[in-house]
Amino acid sequence: MNDERLLRELRDLLRDGGLRGSFLVRDLATGEELGIDPDRELPVASLVKIPLAIATLERVRRGELDATRQIEVAPGRVTSPGPTGLSRFRHPARMAVEDLLYLGLSISDSTAADALFALTPPAEVARILGELGLEGIKVRHPMGDLEDTPVERLGPQQARLAQELVIAAAGSGPGHPVPQLDLARANTGTARAFTDLLQALWTPSAIDPASAARIRELMGANLLRQRLAPDFSSDAALWSSKTGTLLHLRHESGVVEHADGQVFAVTALTESRVAAGRQPEAEALMGRVARALRDQLRQG
Repeated sequence: MNDERLLRELRDLLRDGGLRGSFLVRDLATGEELGIDPDRELPVASLVKIPLAIATLERVRRGELDATRQIEVAPGRVTSPGPTGLSRFRHPARMAVEDLLYLGLSISDSTAADALFALTPPAEVARILGELGLEGIKVRHPMGDLEDTPVERLGPQQARLAQELVIAAAGSGPGHPVPQLDLARANTGTARAFTDLLQALWTPSAIDPASAARIRELMGANLLRQRLAPDFSSDAALWSSKTGTLLHLRHESGVVEHADGQVFAVTALTESRVAAGRQPEAEALMGRVARALRDQLRQG
């Protein structure tokens, strides 16, 4: 099947599944790539924790931060069943900077990430990304800002209504009434920008090699594996990634390393038109589309 026909079929699959997607798959050895709307900008939710980790480790390398420094972290504010790690602690805890990195990347602990943002604020993270030549990702706010959305305001009994309001507002014009979804105010990026970031982590770049290796290790330990992992991890393939979820947004960006030496960066950013918090069918569809793009590249 040629590329154009495949892309048409995949767009139809996404539409029929209630998803609008931005995908990009790149062969990191050849640079060949195949995608669906890869330059479409979207709020990135927890994917921002990858740039945060890069900036934190860069500051450690420069001697501006001590990776063993102990940080006292206040207990999280749990408002939904999603948060993990320190976000669910009931009492203050003391953690080293490098352990906060593990919690933030490997289990997507937003309380841990905000402890790191307190050390390296969003504007500083953005500045360091620019210095490293990583473009297309805007870092504007910490993770705590994601806890004040219509879902939290209306409560669990009105979660469906909150989702319906968010979906109805999407695409209705410039901006968005929910600040975390407003491209002028949110942390944002594109599938291309995150694929470029993955390439910088997996191949020689301006990122310090030791820092890149540590981030690859932490992404390889990602415990959230319900989205793309079923289609990319096996006994003959290592899948390392980071997920991002907010309201109707479901994202994942990662790298699959095959035993035969082929390495592909994969980014999937999606928004759903279905007003539901749990959508396993959407998770599976994301993986199906991303894998079809990878298979097309691999066969080509």
